[in-house]
Amino acid sequence: MSDSPLILGVSGLRGIVGESLTPELAMRYAAAFGEWLWADREVGDAMVVSVGRDGRRGGEAVEEAAIEGLLRSGCDVVRMGVATTPSVGFAASAPCCEAGMVITASHNPAEWNGLKCIVLDRGGSGSGSRAPLASEANEIIDLFRQSEGEPKQTRERGIVVAHSSEIGVHVSWATDSFFRVAGEKPTKKIGKISVVLDSVNCAGSTMAVPFFERIGVRLYPIACDGSGDFPHTPEPTKENLSGKGSLCDVVPAMKAWVGFAQDPDADRLAIVDEHGEYIGEEYTLVLCAMALMEARRERKNTSDKKPVFVVNLSTSRMIDDVAAHYGGEVVRSAVGEANVVEQMKRLESQGCDVVLGGEGNGGVIWAEVTYVRDSLSGMALVLALVSRTGKTISELVEMVNSFGPTAEVQKNGYAILKAKSDLAKKSDAEPVVAHLNGIYSKLDECRVDLQDGIRIDWDEKGVWAHVRASNTEPIMRVIVEAPSEAEAKRVACEIDEHIGRVGA
Repeated sequence: MSDSPLILGVSGLRGIVGESLTPELAMRYAAAFGEWLWADREVGDAMVVSVGRDGRRGGEAVEEAAIEGLLRSGCDVVRMGVATTPSVGFAASAPCCEAGMVITASHNPAEWNGLKCIVLDRGGSGSGSRAPLASEANEIIDLFRQSEGEPKQTRERGIVVAHSSEIGVHVSWATDSFFRVAGEKPTKKIGKISVVLDSVNCAGSTMAVPFFERIGVRLYPIACDGSGDFPHTPEPTKENLSGKGSLCDVVPAMKAWVGFAQDPDADRLAIVDEHGEYIGEEYTLVLCAMALMEARRERKNTSDKKPVFVVNLSTSRMIDDVAAHYGGEVVRSAVGEANVVEQMKRLESQGCDVVLGGEGNGGVIWAEVTYVRDSLSGMALVLALVSRTGKTISELVEMVNSFGPTAEVQKNGYAILKAKSDLAKKSDAEPVVAHLNGIYSKLDECRVDLQDGIRIDWDEKGVWAHVRASNTEPIMRVIVEAPSEAEAKRVACEIDEHIGRVGA
């Protein structure tokens, strides 16, 4: 039995190919998902699942195993080939489909791969497709754990058809939405805008390149050859996008307006400004929120409902500053896009004006396009904001920084520190959370949220910290944000000292 990690959670299954993730395990997990889909269905019904892969090397073998598992459970499969997670989500919401599955390990390094499930919520608005809720993911995991060996044929074997037109539909939808937000006749302005795109040679370019062609921007593609070979570690962080020939290097060299970086399955988006400065993933969501609110301002929206933005507990308070600037509010959820979507739909059902959802890791959930995190939606909204305002990315960042309650201190934005430590298992984080709660819940100067690990907010200081076990890796994450790096370091050290006393 391999000692390498196999991660099971709300984001599906992930492991190291050939070690913790084998074709048999992929087949078993896909079959378990198929069995879960068949629950409460009538005999004679059809079950169609769209399947795509993020394009990383070696994904074909995992894809074949997953498709075989679905076929053995009686599902029919629409094989999309290389496709992004949001495009599979779009396909899953087509009238003929019931679900989707993506062969991806998201931002994990090349030796990893996995299976991500997409389900439908027929009662909601928008596309109807989303990630499973935690309760649904646990049901799928239970079925997987109860299975042994290669899955048996449980129903009449399904069939496979090849189909990829939903990628085009996704692009068309995002294009139409872009023009609505960008305003009337943006063609002349958008034609002057140039973009550098880094898709890490994976699925993102399948939707991004035709989108840029349709809206008329000039595109300089790097790492868009579809080979599946990562030119750098695939997570779109500053260190991975810096250096000679990198996105941060190419943007100013080409005198481009903006650089966009996607992860392999293209559900996350990071941004580089016109100077080659990595502004990061945290700004992605707030710039998208600004785009929608600026468009509403011009349309003179007369609704008396307060605009609502739904984000997770680990998302920067910049979204709170932007929401306040436009007269809106922020509602937070546990980490995980399914939790954000569940909160969005709950608020929508109550009649709230939910404008946008997402996560600070560059995941934008724009229900007008899809309820799946979508880098294409992010690029559409950022470019719409640039086109509408005529401002550069760095000027827009300055605007965001000016909205904060301590703007004079944070001229360069909030300082955010992220740390992580290994965990043998996710439950090992529980005593840490309990210990921190015992300390901070007694203090009047801060408030505590226990939805997901523990988040501590010092509202008057503009400071917060979040400690939680990761959903996708065997680690505990610690995030601290403050108006200055010195204050962020002070709080991080304080938190670290308290964590160090656990079990001592």
